Amino acid sequence: METTIKVLSVNVSEKKGTIKKEVDGIQLNETGVVGDAHSGPWNRMVSLLGMESVKKFSKEAGREIAYGEFAENITTEGIKLFETLPLDRFVGEHVELEVTQIGKKCHGSNCQIFQEVGNCVMPKEGIFARVKKQGELKAGDTFSYVPKVFKVGVITLSDRASQGVYKDKSGKEIIQLTEDYFKTKKRATSIEYRLIPDDAQLLEEKVKELVGLNCDFIFTTGGTGIGPKDLTPDVVGPMLDKEITGIMELIRVKYGQEKPAALISRSIAGLIGQSLVYCLPGSSKAVNEYMEEILKTLEHSVYMIHQLDLH
Repeated sequence: METTIKVLSVNVSEKKGTIKKEVDGIQLNETGVVGDAHSGPWNRMVSLLGMESVKKFSKEAGREIAYGEFAENITTEGIKLFETLPLDRFVGEHVELEVTQIGKKCHGSNCQIFQEVGNCVMPKEGIFARVKKQGELKAGDTFSYVPKVFKVGVITLSDRASQGVYKDKSGKEIIQLTEDYFKTKKRATSIEYRLIPDDAQLLEEKVKELVGLNCDFIFTTGGTGIGPKDLTPDVVGPMLDKEITGIMELIRVKYGQEKPAALISRSIAGLIGQSLVYCLPGSSKAVNEYMEEILKTLEHSVYMIHQLDLH
């Protein structure tokens, strides 16, 4: 079901740290709100605050809070904005925004807003966005809320599994582990699954296909050893724009201390365009060991790729 967000007010200020004044309309360009002090090529070019938060604070303060009083560019109604997540989008008829940050550091008594109001709701419940589609916005306009759906591609390489000799366990394990991980992050996922024989040309075609589908993550399983049919790193390696060596080095050392056979794995990781690619071994046990470490890095890696400074 689509969630609609109504724009109650649009607000502008010429100086940072000051209350914004309600205006008839604002123009959004590649750096934010034209004429606003917070406009610029950074994560916090546009600020939003929900009336749901304003009403709560107004009750605590014992007085009515005016639009823009917390220095938000856009005052909305319809959802609790602070429950959205980075890379979610607000899609309007003329403009589109992408969430970049939830909350911010409060400057306390150095801030005019804090001095005049006595507190500020923005550090916890205000959000920030960047402009993805430029245009004009005014009170009464609406946005459709579009949460980020992480697209996961999984390719299993196995002659016998592709022939139906046995079921693919490692690919399905990757899917389950990834879905479970993103559920803990309150994120939705969509899965693209491919089961192919140990064929170099077919592997290259499937990786290119998943990159073309804008998969955020692409996992391969199988073909990372040193046998005659182990070809995955040899095919995928030259396709990488950037290699991420640390994650696989850590895994090999961690498990190789107890099981020297783990050191023979040629697993690699890297980036093709904006798709993170991980080449894992073919056993379910190894997949669980590798994914335990890889999953810890996924969210931060995506934010880096999309130039979100959320350390």
